[in-house]
Amino acid sequence: MRAQGAGKAQQRVRRVLGPLAKRLWHFHLEGLERLPAEGPAILCANHVSFLDSAFIMLHAPRNISFVGKAEYMDSWKTKYLFPAMGMIPIDRSGGDKSQAALDTAERVLRRGELFGIFPEGTRSRDGVLCKGRTGAVRLAIKVGCPIFPVGVVGTREIQPPDAKFPKLFRDCTIKIGRPINVERYLQRNDEHKALRQITDELMFEIRELTGQQYRNVYAGQADTLQAAPARVGTVLDRPDESMLVGAGSSTAA
Repeated sequence: MRAQGAGKAQQRVRRVLGPLAKRLWHFHLEGLERLPAEGPAILCANHVSFLDSAFIMLHAPRNISFVGKAEYMDSWKTKYLFPAMGMIPIDRSGGDKSQAALDTAERVLRRGELFGIFPEGTRSRDGVLCKGRTGAVRLAIKVGCPIFPVGVVGTREIQPPDAKFPKLFRDCTIKIGRPINVERYLQRNDEHKALRQITDELMFEIRELTGQQYRNVYAGQADTLQAAPARVGTVLDRPDESMLVGAGSSTAA
C-alpha cells in the first residue's frame, strides 16, 4: 500500500490554481532552480501564515508533502482534502504520536519525493522567527538527503493569524536558499550537539532569507511571549567556524 503523500490531486490543483493565484497575488520567486529535478530533499520554511505551505506547493516544480496539525483531521472541511493534497497529519503533543508523522515523511523521502516542514513547529503569531526543532535534521541524516532553507515573506500580511479570508493583490516572496549538506556532521561524537548545530545553521539561513527578528526560544512556550525580541544579528549569529571546518556553510548551489 502506498504511503501517504502528495499525488495526482496535487498536480491537478497546481495546474488549475497556480495560474489563478498569480492573478490574485504578486509572487516574487528566487532560487527555485536550486531544487533537484529528482531525488529526495527536505524544504524547511519559516511559518507566519496558514498560506505558507499552499503557496510553496503551488510554485514547487514537483509534488511536495507537508506536515500539518492533526486537528485538521477533525473537520469535514479538511479531513479528506488536505491529505489528498499531500498533508501528513502530526500530533504536536510530541513523543511517539509526533514520530508517526516523521515515519511517514521518511517513506515519502525514500520514494525520492520532496517533503516540507516548518522547524519552528507552529505558526509565529507575531512574525518573529523562533528556535528550530531538530526533527527535520534527524530525518535528513537518516535518509541522507539535503535540507533547503526556505524564506516566505508577505503571507502574514496577506492572511494574518485568525483572519478568515486572505487579502488580495498583495506581494509574496518565496526564496529557496542554498542546500545544507548534513553528511559532514555524521562523524561527530556528540549527536545531540551536532543536531543542535545543524538546526541553528538552518535557522540562521532562514533568517537571512526573510530578514525576520529571531527569538531563541521555542514557538508556543510561555516565556516566548515575555521575552523581548532580539533584532536581526544579535541573537542567532552565523554558526561558529568549528561547525564548518572543511565544509563551508552549505553545499554548492
